[in-house]
Amino acid sequence: MADKTSDGAGAAGQASADGRFHRQTAQFRSTISPEGSAEFPAEAGRYVLYINYGCPWAHRTNIVLHLKGLEKIIQKVVLYHELTPEGWIFNGLDGTDSKDPLYGFTRIRDLYHKADPAYDKRCTVPVLWDRVRETIVNNESAEIIRMFYSAFDGLVPEERRTASLPGGGYLPPALRAEIEAMNGWVYDDVNNGVYRTGFASTQATYEERVLPLFAALDRLEAHLGEARGPYLFGAHVSEADIRLYPTIVRFDVAYHHFFRCNLRMVRHGYPRLHAWLQRLYWDEGVESNGGAFRKTTNFDHIKRGYANVFKDRIVPMGPDPHILPLEE
Repeated sequence: MADKTSDGAGAAGQASADGRFHRQTAQFRSTISPEGSAEFPAEAGRYVLYINYGCPWAHRTNIVLHLKGLEKIIQKVVLYHELTPEGWIFNGLDGTDSKDPLYGFTRIRDLYHKADPAYDKRCTVPVLWDRVRETIVNNESAEIIRMFYSAFDGLVPEERRTASLPGGGYLPPALRAEIEAMNGWVYDDVNNGVYRTGFASTQATYEERVLPLFAALDRLEAHLGEARGPYLFGAHVSEADIRLYPTIVRFDVAYHHFFRCNLRMVRHGYPRLHAWLQRLYWDEGVESNGGAFRKTTNFDHIKRGYANVFKDRIVPMGPDPHILPLEE
C-alpha cells in the first residue's frame, strides 16, 4: 500500500485522468552483500526493517525474515496500519511501535528525509535502513527478499542457509526462469491487479481490470493442478509462493469487499488455490520454519488498514473464519 506525498495524494490518488491506477517505482535500490568490503556488508544488528502489517509488499519481506530466521539479526519496526494525512506513522496502537527507535521520529517520511532531504515522492514501506551509514539501503520489496535469501547466510543457523534448504532454496537455479516468468504475470494481474481494480475510478476501467485479475486466478488454479507438489513449483516453498501469498491471504477478507474483486472468493471459487493458501497458513513445520506465513499475517491490521483507505468507518467482521481449518 502506498504512502502519501506532502500534497495529500494517497494510493487512491495514483489513478490518472483516464481512471487507471499507477504504482510508484521504488527509489532506493542498493544491495547488502556478504562481502565485508561491500558498501553495505551483512552484519548482525546493523540493519532495520520498517513495515506495517497491513501492507502486502512489506508482508513478503516479513515472511522471508521469519523463513530465514533473521529476527535477531535484523531489527523489525512496525508502523501503524492506517494511512494518515501525515502518511505512515508511529503511534504505539494495536501492538505497533510508539516511535522510531533510532531517531524518535513519528512518521516514516522523516526517515526518508534523513536519507535524502530533497526526497519528494511517496514514502512507502518496506524500508531497509542502515544504522552505520544512516540511510535507506532499499525500499523495493522484491529486491529486499532476495537479499534476505542468502546475504546473511554466514550469520544464520546452518539449516536455514540457502545451501541447506531442500530444493535449492527459494530461487533454485533450475527453476529460476519459470519462477521469474510467473512473477511477471502474477505481479501485473494479481499482486498489482487487485489495486488496479480497487482504485479504478471509472466503470470502464474497473471492468477492464477485474476480468484479467480473475483470468490470472484461473491460470493459477490450472497451474496448481499440474504442479508436481503442493506448492507452485513442487514439493517446497519458492519465491513464487512467497510473492503470491500476501495477495491471496488478503483476497477474501479485504479485496473481495473493499476493492470490488467480487466475481468469486478464493475459498469458494478456487479449490486448489484455497488448499495452497491453507497449507501455507497452517504449516508449522520445517517448510515454514515454524509458521512464518501464519505468524506474519495480522487480519485485524489488514482489514482496518483497507477500511481506512476508503474512509469506511465500519470494518467487516467476516468472513468467518478468516482462514478455514485444514481438513483432516
